[in-house]
Amino acid sequence: MQQHTQQTGFYRLKPIIIGDKNTNPPTPPLIPVSKSSWWKGVAEGRYPQPVKIGARCTAWKVAEIHAYIDSLGCK
Repeated sequence: MQQHTQQTGFYRLKPIIIGDKNTNPPTPPLIPVSKSSWWKGVAEGRYPQPVKIGARCTAWKVAEIHAYIDSLGCK
């Protein structure tokens, strides 16, 4: 099972599908898919459902993203 550093809180979409190239070393995406594929997967129920944390701000619970990754059996 993969170890995750962050256990609580929320992820915005960027670290989930793009990662962060400005860190040293760069952080890879958690789930490397395109933005349109991500939203289609959310609509179909394949990916975790988002939470509105503001009028124009959508995020995903960290625990749900990590649970999804763990369910894939990725190492």
